[in-house]
Amino acid sequence: MPEQAKIQNEAPLYIKVSAKDNVAIIVNSGGLAKGCIFACGLELRDGIPQGHKVALTDLEQDEPIIRYGEVIGYAAGPIPKGSWVKEELVRLPSPPQLDELPIANQVPLPLPPLEGYTFEGYRNEDGSVGTKNILGITTSVQCVAGVLDYAVKMIKEQLLPHYQNVEDVVALTHNYGCGVAINAPDAIIPIRTIQNIATNPNFGGEVLVVGLGCEKLIPERLLTDGDSANIVSLQDHHGFMSMIQSIMNLAEQKLIKLNRRHRVTCPVSDLVVGLQCGGSDAFSGVTANPAVGFAADLLVQAGATVLFSEVTEVRDAVHLLTPRAINQEVGQALIQEMKWYDNYLEKGQADRSANPSPGNKRGGLVNVVEKSLGSIIKSGSSPIVGVLSPGEKATQKGLVFAATPASDFVCGTLQLASGVNMQVFTTGRGTPYGLAMAPVIKVATRNSLTEQWHDLIDVNAGTIATGEATIEEVGWGIFHMILAVASGKKKTWADHWGLRNALCLFNPAPVT
Repeated sequence: MPEQAKIQNEAPLYIKVSAKDNVAIIVNSGGLAKGCIFACGLELRDGIPQGHKVALTDLEQDEPIIRYGEVIGYAAGPIPKGSWVKEELVRLPSPPQLDELPIANQVPLPLPPLEGYTFEGYRNEDGSVGTKNILGITTSVQCVAGVLDYAVKMIKEQLLPHYQNVEDVVALTHNYGCGVAINAPDAIIPIRTIQNIATNPNFGGEVLVVGLGCEKLIPERLLTDGDSANIVSLQDHHGFMSMIQSIMNLAEQKLIKLNRRHRVTCPVSDLVVGLQCGGSDAFSGVTANPAVGFAADLLVQAGATVLFSEVTEVRDAVHLLTPRAINQEVGQALIQEMKWYDNYLEKGQADRSANPSPGNKRGGLVNVVEKSLGSIIKSGSSPIVGVLSPGEKATQKGLVFAATPASDFVCGTLQLASGVNMQVFTTGRGTPYGLAMAPVIKVATRNSLTEQWHDLIDVNAGTIATGEATIEEVGWGIFHMILAVASGKKKTWADHWGLRNALCLFNPAPVT
């Protein structure tokens, strides 16, 4: 059947999340035309694209617009029933007052332990576990990036084929290290990010640093043991090939050790899984994110560490999270991260209206409040047991908020520093995002995106919107895929194609 005919023959569908909601989103691929009538008798006064909102009742000016059972804005003017609730018709509400939030007053009861599930991972000496076996080569300054890229090319061509148990060699290049206020208070964020990325579990504890010799971020500062034998300083060498040979010699020492690693059976509690979303749409909060949230609860039940992030996509829904904090200390830490970011945006003369992106809006999201309410759903329903400042390493089991910007690349970089050995990434608009250091499972919010990007999307949660599957069914599917990918039994599409986004440090400190 031609696609247009198929669309015309589909029964008109909308999704209303809460009984309190006075708007709903259009499910039908391609949207619906003016005059279309739903089974409930609602008639559309406008043509409405897929994912965009329809008014379920007559809304007067200044009346609250409710989705997810929460106020996402106020009507900028009268909005008749059946109308398209466009961005310009929704006035942004004030954010939750941080000093008035309830804390730890609705802590969820622990779910029963989930036992009997394991994966095959690489056990490290410090007790952490990798899902990959990779040689990571850290840099102390951007100046050396070109030399290291050349060396990595040579390592892959000449050395790596002799070490079959090592999957890859990754250059951890970045734009930091010199021309920066290295002792400014906020400089600790990029510095600890680089330090902690070097010890990600997927690198097996083998740290190698390439520096220049005159940078502000001295290479020794990136080594926890201070062993200068793991540093190559380019200014100590006579000629380019001397630099390359020195990097290759040290790399081979590391490859020999990494090649001895073998997968062993590990409990799910050894997983550290990062949750992230990018290219979000109005379906994110009703399909992919709820399914990922269900999987997150399963991981927590099995004893794993689960990180959710993205401060600006939490800020407007933080009042729903502080009650889940396990105690006052964790709740206050969450609030403090919100305050820090409020101040950061104020210094930059930016505000929360800078989010969402144009693509998010085309996908039906009218403002950051609606986006936030959909975003936090991927955290599931477990108690929040900890909060990490940007770039800090996770040290406890359970659900943890890792404060990061919402930018896909910056968030991914900071989650790697926090120790994730894999990531689950939801998308409605689509993104080919991937990480060299850890596998990324991509979950689509819509059937049409899965069909369009059939060789980039790993899990289709769009079947939830069309009633073909439940949140629980898709959530269990994500959980099982996490274990398969962590075990090396299944490759994500990003790893299949070798899609890699560069590390992107968060540096709020001055550049000099």
